[in-house]
Amino acid sequence: MDVTIVDCGIGNIKSVERMFQAADATAEIVSDPASLKDCRRLALPGVGAFDAGMAALNDGWRAALDQVALERRIPVLGICLGMQLLCRGSEEGEAAGLGWIAGDVVTLDLGGNAALRLPHMGWSVVTPARNNPLIPSDAGEQRFYHVHKYRAVCDREEDVLATTEYGTRFVTAVQRDNIFGVQFHPEKSHRFGLQLMRNFLALPC
Repeated sequence: MDVTIVDCGIGNIKSVERMFQAADATAEIVSDPASLKDCRRLALPGVGAFDAGMAALNDGWRAALDQVALERRIPVLGICLGMQLLCRGSEEGEAAGLGWIAGDVVTLDLGGNAALRLPHMGWSVVTPARNNPLIPSDAGEQRFYHVHKYRAVCDREEDVLATTEYGTRFVTAVQRDNIFGVQFHPEKSHRFGLQLMRNFLALPC
């Protein structure tokens, strides 16, 4: 399989699978952590509350995920809540995150704009912070669909992959070595999301 999609009850699993298939990939959805043993690339989709997401991962998944990401170092893509779970923790809850990205998740700062509401919902232009294989800086304007109230704040500037703006500019994609995360939903982002999936599939594994 080109990519393995984690199904621990917190994500938009089928829509992610369909987008990978549209990118001409062979994708499998797994609900058993033991199935990660031989995976080549890993997608971690997620929606909902941070603590509920971590409770799902801590229910048998954590060791297998650490082995894949930190020991085997295969490409990993966290999507929406899946990106937030890569961080140390979130002010939304009390649980510790995976800690793969040095950063914390906080509420979006609307910059005092009374016309804006949470959650941030809709299409936004995503600007690469540096050239990278997932969201290339030479690809022209790229727009992705967001639905969220929280954002990641990274300790290390070099972990910031891309930003967007809603009231204030915030981090919407991160990378640390083989680990990538996007706050938006590539599976809902039409041709831009399809290209991102293709870029992820092109990463060496």
